[in-house]
Amino acid sequence: MTSSQLDPDRAREAALTKRVLWKFDSHILPPLALVWLANFLDRSNAGNARIVGLESGIHLVGNQFNIALTVFYVTYVAVELPSNWVIKKVGPTRWLPFLVCAFGIVTTLSGLVQNFAGLTAIRVMLGLCEGGLLPGMVLYLSTIYRRQELQLRISIFYAAVSLSGAFGGLLATAIVKMDGIGGLAGWRWIFILEGLGSVIAGLICAAVLPVSIQTARFLTEEERAFALDRFYQSNAIMNSTEPSDIDVRDVPTDPEKPEQEDKDVPEKVQVTEVTVYQAEEQFEWREIIRGLTEIQAWFTGLAFLGLNVGFYSFSLFLPTIVTGLGYEGASAQLHTVPPYVPAVVLTIFVAFLSDKFRWRGPFILICLPVAMIGYIIAIAAKTNEARYVAVFLIAAGIYPSAPCILSILPNNCGGHYKRATVTALQLAIANTGGFIATFAYTSDEAPKYIRGHSIALAFTIFAWLLIASNVCYCLYENRARRRGQRDDSLRMYQELVESGKTKAPIGDRHPQFLFTL
Repeated sequence: MTSSQLDPDRAREAALTKRVLWKFDSHILPPLALVWLANFLDRSNAGNARIVGLESGIHLVGNQFNIALTVFYVTYVAVELPSNWVIKKVGPTRWLPFLVCAFGIVTTLSGLVQNFAGLTAIRVMLGLCEGGLLPGMVLYLSTIYRRQELQLRISIFYAAVSLSGAFGGLLATAIVKMDGIGGLAGWRWIFILEGLGSVIAGLICAAVLPVSIQTARFLTEEERAFALDRFYQSNAIMNSTEPSDIDVRDVPTDPEKPEQEDKDVPEKVQVTEVTVYQAEEQFEWREIIRGLTEIQAWFTGLAFLGLNVGFYSFSLFLPTIVTGLGYEGASAQLHTVPPYVPAVVLTIFVAFLSDKFRWRGPFILICLPVAMIGYIIAIAAKTNEARYVAVFLIAAGIYPSAPCILSILPNNCGGHYKRATVTALQLAIANTGGFIATFAYTSDEAPKYIRGHSIALAFTIFAWLLIASNVCYCLYENRARRRGQRDDSLRMYQELVESGKTKAPIGDRHPQFLFTL
């Protein structure tokens, strides 16, 4: 084929790619960002309600408020794995909106609690309803976008987290002015209205999200066929149950000749027949066990735990620092917004570079030291002005790192049920960081929070070391696969298939599958 013939084909492919991605982005990302924003508002509004009368209204004493916050994470963590296992059976566009509507209803009922027991029960139910949302959304996106397109999309809806921090306080300030309407205190209206908003967000999500590429009504027939082809071509190795049918480059078996590694690599992985194996995969406990024992899930899950100590506590100490600067009321709420702005911009920018270079871990290794510097400044600071500068650095280091971590496992694990397991396991491990954050930053430490900052700094360093370990593991595995040291995996997988022990796709076991760093 001549270049004159090839260029029009490439131009058509580029135009189709741009058009398809634009349609996916415009129909999928806004509703996901909306429900994720609603999720964080409903999760964190207890803090806003506290400062306008929640504790006195239901007669909380001692550390009862902290206990009520902590029990949320018990059910939140427990539900993440089973939620991701059932999402395929129920369907993501039914399951995710159901979760959103459910936690919206629970949040609304929070406005009716009368005592500590009622608040605790509500927080337990809230964790039960919210726990499956994030792993479900990440899993859902991995069935729509290619590996190198995933992080930017996660970052766009994850940026809603930053907006929730900036927006939640202002919204609560406006709602609390309804104090006395209907005979209800202002703090009760915070729960009621934000909960109803979540229910509406869930209904919108159910109405507009496509179940899959095949059912996306906003695509033309040509666009749908093209989108399916490009998605499954990019995941051909992972989706195949016939490794002998995959035409891929020959891996050199001579470890002394690394220069052969990139020889004769075709531009695309060719598959004799494109089959939607992902839709046909059946539940197997073998795949669940593979997910639970995946070393990358533990490296990244524990790293995310370390990140979450700072992530969850950020909104706890920021208002105190702003108050210490002399601001009060709405003015104080406005001054909590600026630190989130560069965090949002950096989150999107880092995600763009991450997808472009197909790196995840290396960008985390770059960003986290910025947060470390912020914590060090916060610990050493003598004035609230210096502490306020520190929170900019903390946010700039932590927020862009989270989507990077969330993108590693969907990129590096093939097969629906293994990917469902590892994404949920990662978050189940990570969200235990909420227990630590809740008790690391206590009111008696305000406004300096030296103990809390020191704990968060230690966990940030811990996260950096684990991500570095994961990057090294991926480099080691990729080198071994390029040298042909994992070729025996094909034989082992074929024996499992022939003996009837598995019908799952070969996924990341294929020796030609290379991990994203």
